[in-house]
Amino acid sequence: MVPRDSKPAREWFARLWADLKASTDASLLAILRFVGLLYGPIDTRLPMGAAFRKALRHRLSPEAGWRQAFGGIAYLLFMILVVTGVLLSFYYRPSTQEAYQSIQHIVSGVSFGWLMRDLHVWAANLVVLAALLHMARVFFGAAYKPPRETNWIVGVLLLFSVFAFGATGYLLPWDQWSYWTVTEGLDILARAPIVGGWLVRVLRADPIVSGATLSRFFAIHVIVLPWLVLGLLALHFALVRKHGVAPRVSGTRTGGTGVPFFPHHFLRMVIAGTLVVAVAVTAALLFPRPVAAPANPAQPPGMLFSTWILADVSRALIYYLGGWGFGAFLLLGAGMVLLPIFDRSPARRLRRRPIVAALGVLFFLTFATAWGAGWRLRSVPTATSGELTPFQKQPTGATPGAPLPRIAPASRPATSGSDTTNPGGAP
Repeated sequence: MVPRDSKPAREWFARLWADLKASTDASLLAILRFVGLLYGPIDTRLPMGAAFRKALRHRLSPEAGWRQAFGGIAYLLFMILVVTGVLLSFYYRPSTQEAYQSIQHIVSGVSFGWLMRDLHVWAANLVVLAALLHMARVFFGAAYKPPRETNWIVGVLLLFSVFAFGATGYLLPWDQWSYWTVTEGLDILARAPIVGGWLVRVLRADPIVSGATLSRFFAIHVIVLPWLVLGLLALHFALVRKHGVAPRVSGTRTGGTGVPFFPHHFLRMVIAGTLVVAVAVTAALLFPRPVAAPANPAQPPGMLFSTWILADVSRALIYYLGGWGFGAFLLLGAGMVLLPIFDRSPARRLRRRPIVAALGVLFFLTFATAWGAGWRLRSVPTATSGELTPFQKQPTGATPGAPLPRIAPASRPATSGSDTTNPGGAP
């Protein structure tokens, strides 16, 4: 039974809510625009509620559709990384004495800590895929053409920032796999001409990967990069709102005035977001990240198990093609980044842009092949073991005309021993 005084209370709260909306400046809605949650201009002459309803009725370009969902998916995955990262930082301790134990505590002693950690790991992988798919759509769809060159450059910087997030966060578990993968990566980076040695000295802060390295990686991961990405995202969304959705590859716009942001495009965002969250949570539940033994700088592990897409790609390129092959792939990526700046022709169809098509296909095909090979690779860190990679090995005992021995990564072994599991019971 409803209390007799409930109606006056509802009326009081309704008047309070109306007064709050009337007294709030509608320009605050611009924050929602700049973080990608609202489209359309904000009419600051209207009250807050009326300005919000007008913005929701903003009609998008007819080209806005499901193809534009990859950018939103990458943004949603980044938000998942932010939320789970903040929750993990409540318990994580960035020191060589406590980092590994704090991960154990998160996994086994914190309610749903294991889910937050594995969701963070899987979101870090999925955001790379979503960002690359978004980049592929923009690249092959010629959405980088004038007047959108600046947004292309900002998008590339965001992609590099995502890579930097994964690279700096990879060391934080402080187990054998993360320690020696980062050690191997820094050793290779040190060979890069001009800036390689200087950059490694800044990142490592010690002759070897140590507690100083862990502290710098943690500071970059949770302080420097979030502020950098926040600024780049605000600029990226502002440019998208300014120039709108790029026209179709044919160069002709679809007839009509488009559809309102709400509920049409908003519903697309909700459906895509729900599917992405479902995939990420399912992957975290079914495929948790295993943990190796605590990091030991004096003893390399028997094998390395990678848990990040780019670590797989990098290790496969270096293992099978050597440093020059890895450098050639980086140059190929740099060509994809820089070519749109010089591709000023109005042509948008791929058959009229053969160089762009060839570069894009070669880049993404090489990336996919290296990812598959790196996922199966379980080699000992070559920088410390002295083992020759297939790139360095020469076939011996082969007679003329005989087929050369087939070189392929070892099959995935069953996880056992101190290099693959830890006594603390983490998955």
